[in-house]
Amino acid sequence: MNLVTVSTQTRQAERQLEKLQAKTAKVGVIGLGYVGLPLSLLLSEAGFTVQGFDIDARKVEQLEDGKSYIFRIPATEIEMARSQGFRATTDFSKISEQDAIIMCVPTPLTDHRDPDLSFIQKTAESIAPWLVRGQLVVLESTTYPGTTEEVLIPILDRGCRDGLQAYERGMDEDANVFYVAFSPEREDPGNNTVARRDIPKVIGGHGAIAGKLAGALYGNIFGRTVAVSSTQAAEMTKLLENIYRCVNIAMVNELKLLSLRMGIDIWEVIDAAATKPFGFQPFYPGPGLGGHCIPIDPFYLSWKAREWNFHTRFIELAGEINEGMPRHVVHSVSEALNAHRKSMNGAKILVLGVAYKKDIDDLRESPSLEIIEMLQEEKASVDYNDPYFPTVGRGRHYDLGMTCTPLDRLADYDCVVIATDHSDYDYQAIVRDSQLVVDTRNATRGIVSSKIVRC
Repeated sequence: MNLVTVSTQTRQAERQLEKLQAKTAKVGVIGLGYVGLPLSLLLSEAGFTVQGFDIDARKVEQLEDGKSYIFRIPATEIEMARSQGFRATTDFSKISEQDAIIMCVPTPLTDHRDPDLSFIQKTAESIAPWLVRGQLVVLESTTYPGTTEEVLIPILDRGCRDGLQAYERGMDEDANVFYVAFSPEREDPGNNTVARRDIPKVIGGHGAIAGKLAGALYGNIFGRTVAVSSTQAAEMTKLLENIYRCVNIAMVNELKLLSLRMGIDIWEVIDAAATKPFGFQPFYPGPGLGGHCIPIDPFYLSWKAREWNFHTRFIELAGEINEGMPRHVVHSVSEALNAHRKSMNGAKILVLGVAYKKDIDDLRESPSLEIIEMLQEEKASVDYNDPYFPTVGRGRHYDLGMTCTPLDRLADYDCVVIATDHSDYDYQAIVRDSQLVVDTRNATRGIVSSKIVRC
């Protein structure tokens, strides 16, 4: 529907709509990580002039040199985008040159499992002085319902110059305003089966005009846009998607623990159940949850629910089960060593895979890191191997300072733990050359050996 049919239209909004539809609008993307960089490339490919923003000068320098720091994005894609005008900078004053601004910044948890909105808050404070009349600001960061209206907009309003403020319904035509929307990211690192542009884009505007403008922007790069009634509905949509996965993964993790006691292969059971053509979707167990969304999103909603005097028992139970899986892996390693008359204290252990899932270079919330730390706490001597990480240094919740160990001396280790099932690994050779293998991912399926302990 054209914006001019909306009763609350403004002339400046009509001009912005025309620029977005014609792809002559300049688009700024803030946060050039696993979400922001792919989005920038998609916008550039569609014909928009894109300006990337990041506080990490190293990332900006690499992009300006035509290099990529994300494994699944080749340098050729960066070079192509640069030939179409894509640039990266740490200079936030360039915000004023953009017609639309998309925020793709992290939303982690604090040490007490509360939402950490500091990246959203600091970014909002940084861009507010540079906002100009008629701009569209879109938040993509996963967060609890109400963040856009209760946190983002007030910060922007306070920091804007010359009386500029977020548009509210009922304001006069051509008021001194900018427009705000929320559209949750739906990146799935390592998934090559669905093209980015074929993933439908959910959009919730802070008012009808903002929703129409955001729809015009995203409609140029995604095959389908899905408009919802508000920013809160769009924020809740993202949480529902990931809580759905969290809860179902928790269920199969719990069933795995039971199946191990009963001597049943849970992977065989899941595959058999997946043959049902209706009413069942397969989820698979593992050593714990990783990535920026599934381990975090349930806690965002649980935290917000307390404001409404509501206890999300089902969600919190799922989180408890999933958080216990790394400890289960460590216990399984200890039992496996004991069966070989070896102690965890002083044992040499090699962990295969530190990425949170196979075939990606992403450490965010990886259970492998927690497993390594737990093994070290038990006085084991721990090394790791991962083809995507030559080193593992320091992060928000870990400080390992380790270097990737080659696989040419597997027999020297008392136990090899398969924590991430990368396709690069030759599992037949790993089992053959190792003394003991603890498999958390069913990577050794079909291999028969007394060396294998599946956990």
